[in-house]
Parts: sequence; C-alpha cells; structure tokens
Amino acid sequence: MLLNKYVEKSGLPRIVHPKSPPLKMQGIKTKIVPLIAQSISWEENGRWIEPFLGTGVVALNIEPQNAVLADTNEHVINLYQGILNEEIKGCTVRNHLEHEGSLLLEKGECHYYAIRERFNEFGDPLDFIFLNRSCFNGMVRFNRKGKFNVPFCRKPERFRPALVTKIVNQVEWVTTVMKGKNWKLIVQDWRKTISEAKEGDLIYCDPPYVGRHTDYYNGFTEEDANELANALHSTSAKFVMSMWLENKYRKNEYVERWFTDFPQRTISHFYHVGATEKLRNQMTEVLILSRDAAAG
Repeated sequence: MLLNKYVEKSGLPRIVHPKSPPLKMQGIKTKIVPLIAQSISWEENGRWIEPFLGTGVVALNIEPQNAVLADTNEHVINLYQGILNEEIKGCTVRNHLEHEGSLLLEKGECHYYAIRERFNEFGDPLDFIFLNRSCFNGMVRFNRKGKFNVPFCRKPERFRPALVTKIVNQVEWVTTVMKGKNWKLIVQDWRKTISEAKEGDLIYCDPPYVGRHTDYYNGFTEEDANELANALHSTSAKFVMSMWLENKYRKNEYVERWFTDFPQRTISHFYHVGATEKLRNQMTEVLILSRDAAAG
C-alpha cells in the first residue's frame, strides 16, 4: 500500500492500525482509514454524517461523539442498531455461529441455503453475519426484490473456533466504540441524509463507484452520481468523498468532470479480480474534500 505522506495537522485522531468491523463487503475502506483521518480538518463541532454507511468501518475507527449513519440497506442498519441497543452481544453472536456452523459442517451447502432462505424471509441480523462470513468471497449482494443472493463459498468447515472468536471480538469492539455516544442509525436515502446536513457537520461519502460494477443493494446510476455531485457542491456542511481515480486501463472521468478544483488525497493499493497473480492490479483511490475540510 502506498500512502501519501501528509504532515498537516488534522482535527481527528491519528490512526495507524485501523480495526475491522464484523461485516465484510466489497470495497471496504479499512486500508484508507488512516488517510481519511489525517486528511480532514474537523474539530467535531457538528455531526459526522455518512449517507452510505456500508460496513461502518470509517465511523467506527474515527469514533465521533455525534453521528448520523444512514444506508438504504436495512440489514446493515438493523445489525448495528442491535449492537447499539445491546440486543446483539458477543456471546449471542458466538452461540449463533457455533450452532449454525456445526450444522453447516454436518449438512454442507444445503444448510447455507436454508439459512439464506430464512434470512430473506425474516431478516435476522445474526443470520446476516452468518451469510456474510460463509458466502462466496465475502460479498454482499441483493437482487431487485431485496433478497440476498450470493452463493455458498463451498467451505463447510468455515466457522472454525478462530474465526468465530475473531467475529465475536469485532462485535465487542463495535459495542465499546458505540457506548456513550450519540449515534443515530437510520434507513434512509442518501439525498435526504445530505439535505439534512448543516454548517458544522462533516459528511463522509462512500457511494458506489461510478463506472465500476460495485453496487451491493440497489441501483446507483450515472444520473444519481451527478445528482450526488450537485448535492455536495451545494451543501453548507464540510464533506469528503471516496472514489476510484484510475488504474492502468483508464481514469475516472467523473472525478475530472465534477471535482478537479477540489483538494484531493490519493492512495494506491493492489486488488484481486480473480484467482491468479496475473489478475492482480493496482488501483488509485482518491479522497475529494471540500476546501474547508482539507487539513493543512
């Protein structure tokens, strides 16, 4: 990982080793949390606002006192709301994963699909964790009817004690981070979330990547992306947005079209799009900041 070396003073705590949340998703921002923290000038004189919460990895590592964390994916919000309310604890997660993991080992993939069917009917957050950690490539994907449709990873032995303990520790970490904070978790369209931001707030925006097939719950079109750019241009709050910038094949015209004149910070890392080393490619991601949000 190549990290830009900025020495400007940020209003956020320095983060060297970011922690991972209990959810895994394509495009998770764990690797760029340190860059986000050191690039933003914000003294927490308002709310930390995320219109696209995803895994929650950024908010959980930044640990703002006041936050509005929104997503259209009700299952993500339900999981973190359950942890916030202490309805979901490390011990309940351990019991669930050990029980269902033993049945997965005994019955194989048919048990995975039984849990997937049960989740799609009832939406239990514990089943969501189970599916997220036993589906193919740790993906989160729903069809147009809102049903989780990722296939099995074909590893019946998936829930070994070490993995279960790791997930439990992640849930307990989230519990510790949320305790005593004023966090509002809400299922809400990003437009409404941004429209409610005020001066003094800071919006961290991690939308589906424009020009790449990374959508995980519902549609995000080019028209939506343009509308998002206009919303960020118009808001009175500070903002920072994550977006892909370029790879060896092409550049992101969206960034050039809408955000050329804004402060930017970049980070490059490698990613896999297949099983072989030949398919390992470098991606440059960019943080786009409003001028009053940029450190230094």
